[in-house]
Amino acid sequence: MSITILGIETSCDETSAAVVVDGLEIKSNIIASQVELHQKFGGVVPEVASRKHLELVNHVIIEAMEKAGVTNNDLDAVSVTYGPGLVGALLVGLSAGKAMAYGIDKPLIGVNHIEGHIYANFLDKRQLEFPVLCLVVSGGHSDLVLIEHHGSYKLLGRTRDDAAGEAFDKVARAMGLGYPGGPLIDRLAKEGDAGTVQIPRAYLEEGSLDFSFSGTKTAVLNYLNRTRQKGEEVNKADLAASFQQAVVDVLVDKAVTAACKYNARTIMLAGGVAANGLLRQQLQQKGNEKDIQVTYPPQVLCTDNAAMIACAAYYKYLRGDFAPLTLNANPGLKLGVKKY
Repeated sequence: MSITILGIETSCDETSAAVVVDGLEIKSNIIASQVELHQKFGGVVPEVASRKHLELVNHVIIEAMEKAGVTNNDLDAVSVTYGPGLVGALLVGLSAGKAMAYGIDKPLIGVNHIEGHIYANFLDKRQLEFPVLCLVVSGGHSDLVLIEHHGSYKLLGRTRDDAAGEAFDKVARAMGLGYPGGPLIDRLAKEGDAGTVQIPRAYLEEGSLDFSFSGTKTAVLNYLNRTRQKGEEVNKADLAASFQQAVVDVLVDKAVTAACKYNARTIMLAGGVAANGLLRQQLQQKGNEKDIQVTYPPQVLCTDNAAMIACAAYYKYLRGDFAPLTLNANPGLKLGVKKY
């Protein structure tokens, strides 16, 4: 018997609802982005995001249901992101999800946002041999996660300061490129020479699988200041390429090292930065050299979306892992920690 789950995602600045069958078949995946709204501020303004979610969430849910051609009676569960993320934004989606689950008398499934990003890969390729290593790279996270089986996560490494996506955004802002920074730097870097500007790689102490991109970002800011003080023109394409290469080198090296150390024959990419062309290309290349399969979701599933939330919820549904209607938002929720 098929299991149909409605997913709701409002952790940051995308209001999304999706209907997914059996954790694989996407019947609908509606995403209302707020990027244009926040561009004038150079980043996401939490209060503005929350208010926009309030305007959009019911309309997005209705549209997702209509596009999927399902009614309330067809749903087996309602799933929703409850952390990590912006607390105001999370509360909007969570309130909508709880109200709907209560109203139609169906189970509520609370999903960790990072777990959702991981499961975006299972929407594309369900048959992956465990253990699997996942490199989660987004605006708030740079994590190396070992997945031993569905629902079992071991955090091998994490960012100690700026996450990769955060560094991309801050560097893009300093260069006057705009927001969001990741796609803009990725596009501009294709026109530049990555060997032109010397940007340090932070590998930390020997054997560490943690990340640190604060120094990488600061090196770019210092380069911009020095160049401008000398009255010289900054070649933005070269700088973008050099910075991007420095970030990608560390991400790829540590992901492949971790996969070899923990005998994972597959590396998954997840999160917004997983859409980066150079990261995909070089991880694939290094993975091939070590006979490691590399997989990543289609670009639309890399950024925040509700289909990935519904997919993660499917495996929780199979385990009977339901949440009470007292479930609250947890902006600092850790992966693998269930706080109902």
